[in-house]
Amino acid sequence: MRALSSIWFSIQTRLFPALEEELDPLTEKQKKLVAVMEVMGHLALPPSCRRWGTGRKPRNRYSLFKAFIAKAVYDFATTELLVEHLHSSKNLHMLCGWEYKEQIPSLSTFSRAFAQFAEGDWLVKAHEAMVKNSYGDKIAGHLSRDSSAIEAREKPVRKSVEPKPPKRRKGRPKKDETVAPKLPNRLSLQPNRSLAENLADLPKACDIGTKKNSKGHCEHWIGYKLHADVMDGEIPLSLVLTSASVHDSQVAIPLAQLSEERVTSLYDLMDAAYDADEIKKYSKSLGHVPLIDANPRRGEKMPMAPAENNRYKNRTTAERVFSMLKDNHGGRHVRVRGPQKVMAHLMFGVIVITATQLLQLLL
Repeated sequence: MRALSSIWFSIQTRLFPALEEELDPLTEKQKKLVAVMEVMGHLALPPSCRRWGTGRKPRNRYSLFKAFIAKAVYDFATTELLVEHLHSSKNLHMLCGWEYKEQIPSLSTFSRAFAQFAEGDWLVKAHEAMVKNSYGDKIAGHLSRDSSAIEAREKPVRKSVEPKPPKRRKGRPKKDETVAPKLPNRLSLQPNRSLAENLADLPKACDIGTKKNSKGHCEHWIGYKLHADVMDGEIPLSLVLTSASVHDSQVAIPLAQLSEERVTSLYDLMDAAYDADEIKKYSKSLGHVPLIDANPRRGEKMPMAPAENNRYKNRTTAERVFSMLKDNHGGRHVRVRGPQKVMAHLMFGVIVITATQLLQLLL
């Protein structure tokens, strides 16, 4: 936190005045862009963005990266709007690294650069490094775990229908009858597997999701589902993108494994969708206290103790982060296709939220 405090002091006392001497007065969103990039620091570009061997040198990918951060800050629905604004705003294109508007690349160059940024999990690692460097050894009191629907403009993948085994009569099997053993489900296997194995096992293709809204009515969407662990202060910590049809409980343990590598936390706050013995046991094995709302389907709902109930109210931090992502930083404007590119688009917004909320801790 001391490093973050020094960065914020430098931004306020040196960087903003120096920029406003060279440029026109900065707007609030331009100041936000500058602050986000300073919190991120100088990131090494992914290997796919570097030049190897002979051939034409690629455009400055760092300037393009800053432009996509600006797209999330301004909540532009399309890259076309971003490029148009870059051409019309001297401050913005100079903050991104282009001295003259004639240097701004074409839309196709932006598209190729975004595809490179989406390769692998570079943006996820950049977000992880930003959290570790800025949050330091500070203990996260509560981790709020939740998911949110992400609508996409692509066709859902058809699920392969596996043939069902023939039904057998109820009761004890006969002496000469063989009964197929019941296969373990994903949730029961996750505690004994590594993070990489658990993440690889999660479906990621676009499909159809269903959930009940606050009024009890079922809603459907085509796309994905974004799962997140959020710390106190509305700071996104760990994120996983899956198919829309994946149940929240199947991502709880992978999220816990991700978060455990990044910070030390005390309480895990989850709603009734996560009410499963495997999740509770795994949370306790990490030294955490699981506070999970009881699922009515598991019998009589036992109320929480007053102290636990007060702590459980912090779970709304995850909902507020999803609201910020969708309302202000591109979460409702998914125009790309495929889980890799969708995750990259969302991560630009998540990076903006994380940097902003980390700086809010100092105010």
